[in-house]
Amino acid sequence: MKRRTLMATAAALAFGLAGVTAASAQETIKLGAAAPLSGPLAGGAAVTHWPAVKLWVHQVNERGGLKLAGGQATIELVEYDDQTNPQQAIQAAQRMATQDNVDFMVSPYSTGLNLAAAPIFAQLGYPQITGTAVTNQQPELAAQFPSMFFVLGRTGVMAEDTAKVLVDLRDKGEIGNRVALVNVADAFGIEMVGISRGVLEAAGFEIVYETSYPLGTQDLAPVIDGAKASNPDAFIAWSYPGDTFALTDQAIVQKFEPKVFFTAVATAFPGYGARFGANAEGVMGMGGVNPDDPAFKAFAEAHVALNEQGPDYWASAATYATLEILGQAIEATGTKDRAVVMEYLKDRSNSYETILGPVQFNENNDNERYWTVGQWQNGVFKGVAARGRDGAAPIQLKQGWQ
Repeated sequence: MKRRTLMATAAALAFGLAGVTAASAQETIKLGAAAPLSGPLAGGAAVTHWPAVKLWVHQVNERGGLKLAGGQATIELVEYDDQTNPQQAIQAAQRMATQDNVDFMVSPYSTGLNLAAAPIFAQLGYPQITGTAVTNQQPELAAQFPSMFFVLGRTGVMAEDTAKVLVDLRDKGEIGNRVALVNVADAFGIEMVGISRGVLEAAGFEIVYETSYPLGTQDLAPVIDGAKASNPDAFIAWSYPGDTFALTDQAIVQKFEPKVFFTAVATAFPGYGARFGANAEGVMGMGGVNPDDPAFKAFAEAHVALNEQGPDYWASAATYATLEILGQAIEATGTKDRAVVMEYLKDRSNSYETILGPVQFNENNDNERYWTVGQWQNGVFKGVAARGRDGAAPIQLKQGWQ
């Protein structure tokens, strides 16, 4: 487990040793963050998680910090690599709380790591505002861990909207009933495929091929080979970043050209569009954005300026929004006292202005406004289905690989 501490405050640097008395009036909020810097999900975290966290810290410190009752507090970011390992995520949270004495912690990256860390966040008394957890267990988790909040959505809604996209295409006569369904065998993929299978079958689709593969699998040629042999109209993969790219690679190599090609996490990454170019056109996946939304445009510009890379077209903004919510709760209470801030977050009458628009949590601590399905169109991953959001683009049929 590796630790890094970043103090991104120009004010502290300017004061130097000569300004110890003045500097002592400047409070600091220690923010702990543990997420993959190595392991199977490091690539995804490098796109979605870390850049969004650093952008928020940078912008808060650039404006002088968060407003507290006694002044302002700049952010000190303490980082750990959880190595895409649930036990390491738990140990990092324990260490940040008991040794680093951080005031707050950033929620982990991915559904699985968030579920693994939930008990320790609750035990230690830290809010866990998740930007990358997608699960249908939200009611149960919210009841068990009232300190856990969800911004990105539920698996059931994702599965329902994906099925609805297929139903709409079938009703237009553009596809048939045959679906190949595959998944990564971790918490996210297992839950998604179970719900998706039921929703698709209830909608009258025939699952002609189904398989799973372990997280971190390098060779996915057999998966695509099996899917191709089943001759489906639609291919649905509840995948994570590495396999999203590998499945697409293999589909192109094997000329597997269903009319709907859907991969999940990382389809929304700018790197996906850059890697596959014209072949990305028409590919569907989880999430999406309204690229014409001024708030997203401003976020993307700031993201590029600081990180020298653009955000993804889905969960980058959600991750950033979780910190906006935390920051607004701290400022509204005027304190970094976790217990006070936690009570403010639990008050469901409170709302937050974020990059996602207004956020207000329901009885399941779930914000019910999010994108569910996106599609690459003209070099941008646009939202084509959503709950409580405007600006969805019309769906286009995949035209095969170049």
